[in-house]
Amino acid sequence: MIYLDQAATSFPKIKEVQDAVIDCMNHCTNANRSTSATSLNASRLIYQTRKLIKEYFHVPQDGCVVLNSGNTESLNTCIKGILKKGDHVITTTMEHNSVLRPLYRLEAEGKISLSFVPANADGCIAYEDFERLMTSRTRAVVCTHASNLTGNALDISRIASIAHRHGALCVIDASQTAGCLPINMETMGLDVVCFTGHKGLMGPQGTGGLCIRPGVEIAPFKVGGTGVQSYSRTQPEAYPTRLEAGTLNGHGIAGLGAALDFILETGVSAIHAKEKALMEHFYTGVREIPGVTVYGDFTHERAAIVSLNIREYDSGEVADALSQEYAIATRPGAHCAPRMHYALGTQEQGAVRFSFAYYNTEDEVDTAIA
Repeated sequence: MIYLDQAATSFPKIKEVQDAVIDCMNHCTNANRSTSATSLNASRLIYQTRKLIKEYFHVPQDGCVVLNSGNTESLNTCIKGILKKGDHVITTTMEHNSVLRPLYRLEAEGKISLSFVPANADGCIAYEDFERLMTSRTRAVVCTHASNLTGNALDISRIASIAHRHGALCVIDASQTAGCLPINMETMGLDVVCFTGHKGLMGPQGTGGLCIRPGVEIAPFKVGGTGVQSYSRTQPEAYPTRLEAGTLNGHGIAGLGAALDFILETGVSAIHAKEKALMEHFYTGVREIPGVTVYGDFTHERAAIVSLNIREYDSGEVADALSQEYAIATRPGAHCAPRMHYALGTQEQGAVRFSFAYYNTEDEVDTAIA
């Protein structure tokens, strides 16, 4: 199989990740619950993975890394834990349902008001619209770093600057960029970065978290056992324990740590350069094929994604043919990005998404083009 659905989840997992998961299963138990050798192994492993995440995202000193099941949990935690009744939020047409649905729920409950920065037919936004939509009640800008449908990336440093000028927080969904593009919380001025571990970070599914700038207060989304302050009726106040109720996915975190070791040793710039070259090679090869329509802006920074349609064929029909006749894995349909499909005019047809990773090859791309 030629796997070109890396924006959904990275595959295959590198051997270092697989070995780390198995090793953890054999030598680690429950972190922070005992002084047994296996419990201490787990605690050290999780601590080391936090350090690697802080290094990758350049989390400010005294900032923290919270680990959880993935970016959907991270975004729900941030959105529910930061926003209060009467707050106004700005987001964009580019968003995934992991951003949209938590915001829609709070809006339907009458707790917040919501504004959208629109996207044009190429999936691009105008940064001036963030300024235009700001109000005295704007509490946060919550937006993606790059669209999971078009691959278009946003200048999150510029967005953070606009948000801060108006006293608002900047919360970033880095699902499609963590591990693929440089993200520096300090120099970019980001308040919260939500990430998943199983895409560009190359780790196992069921891993992820959020990086929090010092001074940002997030109320717990869930409460429960933490291994500390067991007689307290309330969740501990200190990060990361405040947002880490329950048993962490130690096996997954072991794999994520191994993946981060690989990424930091290889260099995110080298990873991005290869992924970008594969993406551009595919884009150049398909854009002039009669009947093919490619979506997105390929003149600016972007994730390694190319979404297209062939004539009027349903995207699911095309993806099925690619899979069954040519053993090429892609992603058709709506991609959990409904507002972007309306902007592109593809809400009925969907789109076929090809997405590339560091371990794909030019031969695979050539086969897909053919």
